[in-house]
Amino acid sequence: MSGQLFVISAPSGAGKSTIVKELRKRVQSLGYSVSHTSREPRGTEVGGTDYHFVSKETFSRMIETGAFVEWAKVYNDFYGTSFSSIDKQSALGVDVLLDLDARGARNIGTHFQNSVLIYVLPPSLDILEKRLRERGTDDESAIRTRMEKASEELKECAWYDYVIINDNLEKAVGEAQSVIVAERCRTARQMAKVKDIIGI
Repeated sequence: MSGQLFVISAPSGAGKSTIVKELRKRVQSLGYSVSHTSREPRGTEVGGTDYHFVSKETFSRMIETGAFVEWAKVYNDFYGTSFSSIDKQSALGVDVLLDLDARGARNIGTHFQNSVLIYVLPPSLDILEKRLRERGTDDESAIRTRMEKASEELKECAWYDYVIINDNLEKAVGEAQSVIVAERCRTARQMAKVKDIIGI
């Protein structure tokens, strides 16, 4: 059986990246789709681990050749998920975690209908703004832009399969982990083992 796709989305500053990193540490046999981006690395980000960092020219060529299942332009840079980053792992039966915005999640849901979509919400917009300021990576103009976008983005959570409110990081990670474990226990995914146990 092919692996399951788990998509996690959230507005910038909601804690999505931290949750994803913790899930990758804690959940066994969980792959990760490393996205491509045309932006420069930030802080301690490592190419091939956090993102595949490529030039805008390279990204454009990949769009032209149909390499991406989804891609988008965000704040003057491009982000995309390649078919190969998913297919290679899923074909081996490995569950794959994806870190995507709402548009990307919709595209994944269209191409892979058994995917599971999880949205991470901040406890409030005020707390989201506080987190963005404490992060110290954006100027005032960028923060205003991110907050304006977040106000619209949060409405997208209504069509996701699961919503997690990140008012406590450990709790949020635990809830996301529980979603993955529960989905792995679905009857359809367990039938091969069931047949071995009860001989049907």
